[in-house]
Amino acid sequence: METIHYISSDILSLEKVQHILSQDMKLALSEEARVNIQKCRTYLDNKMKEHDEPIYGINTGFGSLCDVKISNDDLSKLQENLVKSHACGTGDEVPETIVKIMLLLKIQSLSYGHSGVQLQTVERLIEFYNNDILPVVYTLGSLGASGDLAPLAHLSLPLLGEGEVNADGFRQPAHKILEKMGWEPIVLQSKEGLALLNGTQFMAAYGVYVLLKSIKYCYLADVIGAISLEGFDGRIAPFNELIHMVRPHKGQIVTARRFNELLEDSEIIAQHKKHVQDPYSFRCIPQVHGATKDTIDYVKKVFRTEINSVTDNPNVFVSSDEIISGGNFHGQPLALTLDFLGIALAELGSISERRTYQLISGLRGLPPFLVANPGLNSGFMIPQYTAASIVSQNKQLATPASVDSIVSSNGQEDHVSMGANAATKTLRIIENLERILAIELMNASQALEFRRPLRSSVFIEMFIKSYREEVPLVEEDRILHYDIENTIAFLNNLQLDESITE
Repeated sequence: METIHYISSDILSLEKVQHILSQDMKLALSEEARVNIQKCRTYLDNKMKEHDEPIYGINTGFGSLCDVKISNDDLSKLQENLVKSHACGTGDEVPETIVKIMLLLKIQSLSYGHSGVQLQTVERLIEFYNNDILPVVYTLGSLGASGDLAPLAHLSLPLLGEGEVNADGFRQPAHKILEKMGWEPIVLQSKEGLALLNGTQFMAAYGVYVLLKSIKYCYLADVIGAISLEGFDGRIAPFNELIHMVRPHKGQIVTARRFNELLEDSEIIAQHKKHVQDPYSFRCIPQVHGATKDTIDYVKKVFRTEINSVTDNPNVFVSSDEIISGGNFHGQPLALTLDFLGIALAELGSISERRTYQLISGLRGLPPFLVANPGLNSGFMIPQYTAASIVSQNKQLATPASVDSIVSSNGQEDHVSMGANAATKTLRIIENLERILAIELMNASQALEFRRPLRSSVFIEMFIKSYREEVPLVEEDRILHYDIENTIAFLNNLQLDESITE
């Protein structure tokens, strides 16, 4: 089995990122990447020797200080000052897995040879990644437009022996880990600080992480929805292929096909139904779940482009002998798609809670609140409250961040994406979705027991059997908080075949 991923110009897909993370692969630069990095750095060094005109961020100040010329003797100090002064993050710590993705994406972006960094700078970032030396980064501080300045400053501080890292199981000063590893702090050269801080790797890392979870939970929403359909004694007719071929949205077709596969050979779905129709939360699953699948597909395309791009500024073009200041750090493509993804995920939670509500309503021969002796027992009355509360919070979180903008840097940076805020709140939405689906699974699996002795499909019966090893049937009232937490853990620990979630 391969244990090393070589950074190169080959396309880095989301599936590849997931494989690198899940297999705990190490990183190394390909010869192609090494040549590109060194060639660009040599070009920039030569350019600075012969060029006395201002070049933004290389021999000038930053932001609205772009017209302040800096002496060649101070170029290294300029870059060091940039990293230190921009490390203004606050709030919660970014989860370590996301920090690791940030490192991977920053290394990838710098490897193309358009950023002017030293080879040893990129190699040190790789050493951080390979040794699980993860800089302490904070969730708040980026406007998502001059790049993710504050988060990437915190990501970069340990290169200088500054800031803090999580390593060896605890948080510690970066200079301590450098001493332990026998590493000298990196002395930044012209443009390097700007190359490290300009970029979209904070937004992009969050987006990659949320997308990978979204793909999994979109599948699980189908599985849990199918169990709810069985518990509610729902009809299979709305999943007939004929309906979906005359409105052939891809996600809708995939969802309907999956439900037919999940419910194949089910005795419950095959039995005669007294009711003619099901409520929309069951009948329109292909249309609603399918729209979220299509959204995820679109967002994946945007992020695939982004994580294979150069997003710092200015960009160095060796073959054209040009250094061009532009705006590839602007997070608008990510901000819009993260908002879109958050809305789509919130809708999965919204329709899930509606199915939970139907299941506890005492309909279709089910007892009120899915418990024997209701009255003495409240059963599943209050988990629905919890789900409704979380759904409402997701609706609030789904308000787009990308429609906002605040002028910064004394007017030089007068339109920003707020993509970082879109990123952090979309993570909260997917974490809330996990909780909502866990509550639906609790209710759906309980309802299924009232359909006995009829059996569901082989797949669903196996799924429920595995679930029951973690969360037993509720026969009388107990503290359901623990059931919710154990159900969330059950879903989180499920390892899905990669082909299922594509």
